[in-house]
Amino acid sequence: MAKKILVVDDSALMRRVLCDIIDTDERFQVVARATNGLEALDLLSRNQYDAVVLDINMPRMNGLELLEELQKKKIPARVMVASTDTREGAKTTLDALELGALDFIHKPDSAVDCRAEVFKDRLLRVLDVVSSSQLPVFETREKVVESQAKAAKMADFARKFSSRTAGTKLVAIASSTGGPKALQAVIPRLPAELDAPVLLVQHMPKGFTASLAERLNDLSSVTVKEAAEGDELQSGTVYIAMGGMHMNVVASPSGKYVIHYTDEPNREGVKPCANYMYESLVGSKFDKIVCVVMTGMGADGTAGIKNLKPHNKIHVITQSQATCTVYGMPRSAENAGLSNQVVALDEIAQEIILNVGVKN
Repeated sequence: MAKKILVVDDSALMRRVLCDIIDTDERFQVVARATNGLEALDLLSRNQYDAVVLDINMPRMNGLELLEELQKKKIPARVMVASTDTREGAKTTLDALELGALDFIHKPDSAVDCRAEVFKDRLLRVLDVVSSSQLPVFETREKVVESQAKAAKMADFARKFSSRTAGTKLVAIASSTGGPKALQAVIPRLPAELDAPVLLVQHMPKGFTASLAERLNDLSSVTVKEAAEGDELQSGTVYIAMGGMHMNVVASPSGKYVIHYTDEPNREGVKPCANYMYESLVGSKFDKIVCVVMTGMGADGTAGIKNLKPHNKIHVITQSQATCTVYGMPRSAENAGLSNQVVALDEIAQEIILNVGVKN
C-alpha cells in the first residue's frame, strides 16, 4: 500500500510540482494538500499521514509556527522541510529540526529547477527515509538545559573510577537523520572536564554545521565548534566536521593530533563521511577510542570502524533501535558485530563519561 503524504505549500504551482513528483513513485500517494500551517494543523488534528512535506514561508501560519503547534498539542507527525529557506537559512532549518522536523531538503526557487532529476531523486530519497522513521518524541528545550546539571553529577561519579580510564582517549561520533535533535540529548550532558576530545560527523551541507555547533555550544558545558583546518585536539572540546568536506585526524610534526580536511568524492552518498574520520585514526597513539554510532540512514561508520578495530583499542556504542529516528547506521554496525554496547539515547553521554573519565 502506498504511503499517505500531506503536502503543505502556499504556492499553487509548487504544490502541483511537488505532488506530481511524489505521485510518480508508486511508494507514495499525495492524499491531502494545504496552503498554510492553519489548514495543515486542522488536517493533522483529524487525520494520520505517513509523512508531511512542509514549506516554511507561508501566510497566516508558517512552517515553524505549525511545528510549534504540533508540539504544544502533542500531535505526532513525520515532517520533512522542503523550503527555499533551507539553503542559506541554516538557523531556520535548525529551528525546524529542533521543533520536530526529521529532515530537510532545499527546494529550488523555480518550478523548472524542481523538475530536475537531481531534485526529484533527493526529494524521494528523503521522503522514503522520513516516512519510514520513528515518530518524533516531544521534548522541551528546558529539559535539554537540565542536562548540564546531570552532567555535573555524572562527572563526580566518574572521578571515582578515574583509575579505570588512564591514558589518552578520544571519542568519535557519527550521526545522520535525526542527529541534530538527538545530539541535544548527548553533547549538553558531557562535562567540561571530559578527559578526551570529541570528533563528530553529522551529515549536513556546507553552511549548516557552523550553526549546529553554535547552537550546541550554547547548550553545553563542553566547548563545541565547527572544526577548522589545523585545529589541535583538546580534551573537553567537540569538533564538528564542516559540511561538504571529509574530516580526518593527522599527527602534526610536533606529535600533536590535528584536524585535516580532504575534498574526496562522496562516500556512502554523503560528505562529510564518518568512515574517513574513523580510518584516519588507524594506528594513532590514543590508548582508547570510543566510537559512537547514532541515528541515521545508511551504513556510514561501519566500514571505518571495521578498518580501525584491528589496529587500535576501541569501544563501540550504538544507539538503540527504540530511540533512533532512523535505525540504519546503528543496525549496520551491530549486524557487522562491531557494537560493544547498545544504549538508549538518554544514556549515551553517561557511557561516554564512564569510558573516558574526567580530569581531576
